[in-house]
Amino acid sequence: MVLFSLVSSHKNVDLNTVATLTTGVGAVGSALVQEGPLKGLVTLSTCNRLELYGEALATDDVDRAMDAMVATISDATELDESFVRGSFEILRDEDAASHLFTVVTGLESAVVGEREITGQVRRALMNAREEGSASGELIRLFEAAARTARTVGTETALGDRGRSIVSVALDLAEEVATTPWQEARTLVFGTGAYAGATMAALSARGCHNVWVYSASGRAEEFTAKRGGTPVTDAELAQAMTASDVIIGCSGGSVPFSSETFPEGNHIVVDMALTRDFDPSIADLEGVELITLESVRLAAPEEANESVSAARTIVEKATREFRAHRNQQNVDDAIVALRRHTMAVLDAEMDKVRHQYGCGAQADQLEFAMRRMMHSLLHTPMVKARKLAAEGREQEFMDAIEALYDITVPEPAAEDFPVEDTTPAGHDVAEQQKAS
Repeated sequence: MVLFSLVSSHKNVDLNTVATLTTGVGAVGSALVQEGPLKGLVTLSTCNRLELYGEALATDDVDRAMDAMVATISDATELDESFVRGSFEILRDEDAASHLFTVVTGLESAVVGEREITGQVRRALMNAREEGSASGELIRLFEAAARTARTVGTETALGDRGRSIVSVALDLAEEVATTPWQEARTLVFGTGAYAGATMAALSARGCHNVWVYSASGRAEEFTAKRGGTPVTDAELAQAMTASDVIIGCSGGSVPFSSETFPEGNHIVVDMALTRDFDPSIADLEGVELITLESVRLAAPEEANESVSAARTIVEKATREFRAHRNQQNVDDAIVALRRHTMAVLDAEMDKVRHQYGCGAQADQLEFAMRRMMHSLLHTPMVKARKLAAEGREQEFMDAIEALYDITVPEPAAEDFPVEDTTPAGHDVAEQQKAS
C-alpha cells in the first residue's frame, strides 16, 4: 500500500489559488475510491490549505489518481491543468505522515500553534468515513496524528497563548479602530463554526453589539445560541451602513464589490477563504480591509523552544508510525503465508485420512508434518521481521506474492474506530455549508 498527500497551502501558493482549488475539489468526491484507483481518500480543507490524503495499492495508482484529481479540479475551476498540478506538492508514505503530524500540531499554520487545526483534521476523517472513502490505513494515519497533537498539547507550551487566526485578525482590527470594542457596532457574515469562534472572541473582548447575517437564513437560530441580533435580507444594507466593523466568515459565492459596498468608515475583516468582500473595497475612502493574507503576515512567532520541542515529538511520532506500519504489514503477510501453508497441509492430510483412515499413524504423521511446517516457516518469519525493522517489508510481501501468489489483505476500516477526543475547531467546508 502507498500513502500519499497532495498539498496546496499558504506555504507554497497564494491564498487566492488555495481558495479557487477548494471550490473545485468538491467535484472529486469519492468516485476515485468507489470506481477509481484509490483504496481511500480524505480531504482536509481549511482557511489556508487544501490537502488530499490518499491510499493506493501501487505507485502507478497514485499517478493515475493524481491525473484524475487534476483533471477534475481543472474542469470545475477552469484553471489550466498544468497550473493545477503545479499548485500541489506531492508527498508519499513517511513524508505524507510527517507532514500531517506537523499540520495537526499547528506547526504549519499561519498562526503557529493555533489549536483549531486539530478539530479540522478530526472532522476531515469523520467526513471521509461518512462518505465511505476512509480506508483502514488512512484511519490509522489520522488517529496517529490526533495522538501526536495531544502529546504536543500536554508536553509543550506550543499554543498556550491561545492565538488563532480569529484572535490575530481582531488584534489587527483593534489597531486601526477608533471605537473600542465595548462600543463598536459589529456585523458578522456567516453562521458556521468559524463565525461561532468569532462570536466567542468578540464576547471575550467586550463586544456585545453584534448583528449576524446569513444568506441561507440561519441567523435567527445561530444568534439564539451564540448571542447577537439576526439581520434579514431587507435589513442588511442598513446594518452594513451602520457597522463600525464588518467580519466575513461565510465564504459566499459572490463577494461584495466596491460598487455595492456602503459609504462611510468601516473596518472590514475578511476571514473567508473564498472571500466575502472583493479586494477592491480597500480602495474606498474610509475602508480598512484586513484579509487572511494580512493575518498571515502579522502572525507572531512562537517561542523557539516550544516549536523545537513540538518538532521533536513529530519526528518521534513519524518514526513510530513508520515502524508500526512496517510491522503491521509484515505481520499480515506472515499470517497470510501461514494460512496458505496450513491450507496446503490440511488438504494433504485429508487425502491421507481418506486413503488410510483416521488411526494413530495418521495422527502421528500429521503431528510430524505440522512440526516440519513450523520449522520451515521459522526462518522466513524471522527474516520478515528483520526486513520490517529496516523498512524493507515490501520485499517480503513481493516475495510471497511471486512464489505463492499470496496477496496480503488490507485491514478492514472498521477495525480502527475514530477517537472523538480532540477539541472542535473550524473549517472552510463547514462554514460554507452552514452559512
